Amino acid sequence: MVKILVRWLLLAAALLFVAYVLPGVTVQSFGSAMIAALVLGLLNTLLRPVLVILTLPVTLLTLGLFLFIINALMFYFAAQLLDGLAVNGFLWALLGSLVYSACAVVIDVAMEGLFRG
Repeated sequence: MVKILVRWLLLAAALLFVAYVLPGVTVQSFGSAMIAALVLGLLNTLLRPVLVILTLPVTLLTLGLFLFIINALMFYFAAQLLDGLAVNGFLWALLGSLVYSACAVVIDVAMEGLFRG
């Protein structure tokens, strides 16, 4: 349970980092970032697998590059659902999802070493 909470807090901080680095992504507060991280997690858990299966032919045709578009759509859709997260267009959603995903990988690797046992 502690691992989940720490990961959630770190992913919210990663969203704030994305907003700091990219001028086209805005997060109002840390509370908004926490809600956005939760919504992104839910969208990636529930909706993303369905989209990946539905777009499998396109994904295979593009050698997996279409998965970047799906990630950007999840990021953009989360911004449309929430008041505290704003994305100024699809290009910013694509860049935001790339930076956020990179941060998530770093967080997961760090958590693996931290909570090993």
